[in-house]
Amino acid sequence: MTAKTSEKRQFHRISFDAPCELHAFENVWATEVLDISLKGILVKRPEGWDVPLSQPCEVIIHLDDGQAGIVMAVELKHIEAHRLGFKCQYIDLDSATHLKRLVELNLGDQVLLEREFAHLIG
Repeated sequence: MTAKTSEKRQFHRISFDAPCELHAFENVWATEVLDISLKGILVKRPEGWDVPLSQPCEVIIHLDDGQAGIVMAVELKHIEAHRLGFKCQYIDLDSATHLKRLVELNLGDQVLLEREFAHLIG
């Protein structure tokens, strides 16, 4: 990542390995999360992926052996050979609570977490 890109980034990415599902055009692809932030997610590109940029999708991240999860309405922002990047458009309260806790545990800095939330809602 270039210095300019990291300066623009307001949300820290958390490396996170979890199974997830991508939903688009009545199709479902199983894949894995590579990293996540309060504003987006990067996943492994599943085989057969043919969804165009800017397409709204839904991602379901499975936590705790499927007992809990994070569900986000997302928009496909970039496509690479082996990765897909999505921007979060909507997240429900329960999913936001799980995501906040995940970020909080990985950042280890309450002040930094509060600053990121201020950017998210500001």
